[in-house]
Amino acid sequence: MCSQVEKIRRFNRTVTRRTGVLRDRFLGRNRPLGESRLLFEIGPDGMEVRALRVKLGLDSGYVSRLLRSLERQKMIKLESAPRDRRLRYVRLTRLGLAEYVEIDRLSDKAAEDILAPLGEQHRARLVAAMAEVERLLMASEITIAPEPAGSSTAQWCLRQYFEVLDERFGGGYDPADASPADPQDLTPPSGIFLVARTLEGPVGCGALKSAGPGIGEIKRLWVAGPARGLGIGQRILGALENQARDFGLNLLRLDTNRTLTEAQALYRKNGYREVPPFNDDPYPHHWFEKHLG
Repeated sequence: MCSQVEKIRRFNRTVTRRTGVLRDRFLGRNRPLGESRLLFEIGPDGMEVRALRVKLGLDSGYVSRLLRSLERQKMIKLESAPRDRRLRYVRLTRLGLAEYVEIDRLSDKAAEDILAPLGEQHRARLVAAMAEVERLLMASEITIAPEPAGSSTAQWCLRQYFEVLDERFGGGYDPADASPADPQDLTPPSGIFLVARTLEGPVGCGALKSAGPGIGEIKRLWVAGPARGLGIGQRILGALENQARDFGLNLLRLDTNRTLTEAQALYRKNGYREVPPFNDDPYPHHWFEKHLG
């Protein structure tokens, strides 16, 4: 772990030096990185202030100071939403839009300057490595937490999950035909619904419901397409197993369709063994269970 930490710190130092993050005049402009990044994220279409804060992962006090500074420079205009005056929107002024265009141009040039000294092969390697680092950094910022099963976020995740099943299953998928997992079944102490999130929104979910004394059933395990391959399914499954232990369950069951080969591999890797059918759901072809230590 110590050697890994040192390599990460060295990488961070190289990136901040090469990208000019530590300079007061970021990209040669007379403004620090924080203001430049805020202008770029606001963009030509504007943005709700709360969404801007969440997207950048910044506390409200820091964002407010940056916005006040940009407002004094006449780069932005703050306004209330017509239907809810508690919500504030920020939009670029004409001066701010011109600065946005210039920041965009200079950002392209900064990227070109990094690539210019390298040969074509090394450019391709660098860009591919950056893409992989970005994906893994995204994985490191993902949080998994309980979510009310009837909330709009949970229902959105379930719709994405059902769409995947409908696309993957040969004859389509209708949740009304499957064994039920209603919101009340996924609410403690009967069960739980977990959502995996990045700063930009949900990227996965999973549920656990009681299926009898000491028995739990795992349901609705889904990971968004762009986030697959980051170990999110593994983390959700592990979190559900920990919740099952907290609920005093000692046996977990689940079922899956033959087309979901990735799910089958995940379950087998985590010690689930195939068993005879334990329900008459029309969609699964494989049934698994695992005794919890």
